Amino acid sequence: MRLWRPNRSLSSVGENLCESLFFFRSPKLSSSYLISSPILLHSSESHRVSTFSTAEDEKYGFRRPEMYGRSLSGTVGAYERHVFLCYRSHEVWPSRVEGSDADLLPKLLSSAIKTREKEISVKTKLTICEAGEGTEHSDGDVLVFPEMIKYRGLKDEGVESFVEKVLMDGKQQVYGAHDVLAGSYIFVCAHRSRDKRCGVCGTALITKLIEEIELRGLKDQICVHACSHIGGHKYAGNVIVFSPDLDGRIMGHWYGYVTPDDVPELLDRHIGKGELIERLWRGRMGRINDEDGKKVDEDKLPSAEVSKETKNKPWENDIQGNN
Repeated sequence: MRLWRPNRSLSSVGENLCESLFFFRSPKLSSSYLISSPILLHSSESHRVSTFSTAEDEKYGFRRPEMYGRSLSGTVGAYERHVFLCYRSHEVWPSRVEGSDADLLPKLLSSAIKTREKEISVKTKLTICEAGEGTEHSDGDVLVFPEMIKYRGLKDEGVESFVEKVLMDGKQQVYGAHDVLAGSYIFVCAHRSRDKRCGVCGTALITKLIEEIELRGLKDQICVHACSHIGGHKYAGNVIVFSPDLDGRIMGHWYGYVTPDDVPELLDRHIGKGELIERLWRGRMGRINDEDGKKVDEDKLPSAEVSKETKNKPWENDIQGNN
């Protein structure tokens, strides 16, 4: 078993991203916000110069009317384990990547988990995350939280065995080639083919996260991944953060309505200090029942330090949110 830390060069990733960034300007946005709101084109499509108009930004981006339209707490269904299958680039995922006949591995794993759902004692959620160039993961790698284990190179023929031995029997330490993960992991929904809001907001957030992580010298401690649909398109940008809490437990906290302007606070307060950002907090991965077997109320913020500071948004006085 190896101890694995996210050690990819975020600076090099940032350089690759910058080669295909195009910026848009709106007269209603501050200059600082303009800098942190890039539109990302895949390198293979960089010859097709494209920008979003102000109208598109207001429909799909961080200025859309539904932003801040409701309280986010309680918008995450109860679950206890999160499995991420690393598979190709988010830019080529079909809308229903877990059910696509052209993407057999995600379909097989999703089907196996659903079929054995009643036999898996720990309620498990499956999400697809990006693999390949620019990441430390290959197609078929599986990341499991809160166990913080990476299983390497899952193949189609090994799916049933993986589900039985790891997810059902809990034999995590003895199954196949695997590494123990360390550090913090941030997953950003960027599943554009599923919902354009996630594609627009997710790519901008990933770019900003990489920039701020590099500025803080945390590239060996924080790993950022694009991920598939996690539920709640209308809450984009959607972010899940797996990092140790004040007691050292690995928690998976979900945030919604996250903008590039919120990224420094997410890094400095949530990961740096263990403080939750209440205004953006959707819920968390955690036990469904307490030690006495009683159902845990997931709608409430856990007993931890909470950041309630509200930042002034440059457009909050001229756009009315709705549900």
